Amino acid sequence: MPEVRLIDGKGAQLGVVPITEALRIAREQQTDLVEVAPQADPPVCRLMDYGKFLYERAKKERESRKSQKQTEIKEIRLRPKTGEHDVDYKLRDARRFLAKGFKVKVRIRFRGREITHPELAKEMLDRVAQELSDVATVEQEGRMEGPTMLMILAPSR
Repeated sequence: MPEVRLIDGKGAQLGVVPITEALRIAREQQTDLVEVAPQADPPVCRLMDYGKFLYERAKKERESRKSQKQTEIKEIRLRPKTGEHDVDYKLRDARRFLAKGFKVKVRIRFRGREITHPELAKEMLDRVAQELSDVATVEQEGRMEGPTMLMILAPSR
């Protein structure tokens, strides 16, 4: 007859008992018999209120998710032909996002034949990184991704 190592609700070991005996004890105590370590020899079972156990575990997971900090990414979009004043305006927005602790994704989008001059976009990304160097560090250098060139800036601590 298969046997299990039985642990009561308080964590005390009740020893190795047959499964039928373990089920009888669980019924007497009005608890559930839960297998906690099936790979052990003999398998380990615990007497507990399984519904309450699941509720407590879900509650702990919710609490741990609450304490995690989500880093949000804001994006500023430019084009290779974007004017000086417009770039300054976008830099002001990026500076504000970085001050609030957000990461900033700088995207330069190419249209038509502009894609034949990626050096223009690279120069613009370098300028953006240089202008924001006092409040940000470059987390990911500018690289082509389809018809766009991307760079990610993180707020410097």
